[in-house]
Parts: sequence; structure tokens; C-alpha cells
Amino acid sequence: MTIPGPTPKSRNSPTGSSLTRHWTPLAVSYLLLALVGLVGTWTFNVFAIVQMRNFIGDWVNSGPAVSSLTVDLFVVAVAGSILIIVESRRLGLRGGWIYLVLAGLTAFAFVFPLFLAMRERAITKRLTEGDSQSTEPRD
Repeated sequence: MTIPGPTPKSRNSPTGSSLTRHWTPLAVSYLLLALVGLVGTWTFNVFAIVQMRNFIGDWVNSGPAVSSLTVDLFVVAVAGSILIIVESRRLGLRGGWIYLVLAGLTAFAFVFPLFLAMRERAITKRLTEGDSQSTEPRD
């Protein structure tokens, strides 16, 4: 007599496309923050370009409040960059350095949440693949 119940998932059975698998709410939240960071920073960059402003001069010479914010963001960006490299190596993610190059081309406010989303996705993938491997019968 067999007891009805859930059957173990085969490793090869797709539970979703490769683009949608392993996206947790936390990973999606990070991805949304990355998009907000990209749009938010580049909106002001475009304003500065269109108005032909001295972007660096405006940023550096606007007083102590802006200088404080600059130092604050610089320290966070350095710490985040270190985290990106260390976590990329720890999790075996290739191309961690690409995030740092991308930060120079876009904005760290875009790159860091993007990295966190990809990191969360990799961790979730490991956990779900580890669970499916442990529940499958071994020969």
C-alpha cells in the first residue's frame, strides 16, 4: 500500500524559467533599490549635464552639509566595495570586480543593491539545490 503525498522533485524538472527561479522577496527588494538608485542619481546627473554645471565644483564647494554627506557616502561605498569583493569570492560568484567598474560608470546606489540581489539569489539557489539533493534518493 502506498501513501499518497508529495513526490520529490526531480533535479531536471523545471519549477520556473531560469530567469525567475531563486528570486526571493529580499532579492526583489534589493533589485528595486538598485533601480531607484540608478534613476535617482542619474536624474540629477542629467540635470547637471543639461545645465552645463560644474558638477564637481557644486558637489565639493557647497558647504559642510554636503561635505559631511560626501564623506558618509564615500565610507559606505568603500565598505560596500570590500563587501562585494569578499562576498563574491566567498560565494564563488564570478566577476565581482565588474560591479566596481559598473559603479564608476553608473552609481554605487545602483550597483550595491544590484549586487545584494544577485547575492541573495545565489544563496537561495544554493539552499534550494542543497535541499533537493538531500531529499533525493541516493543509489
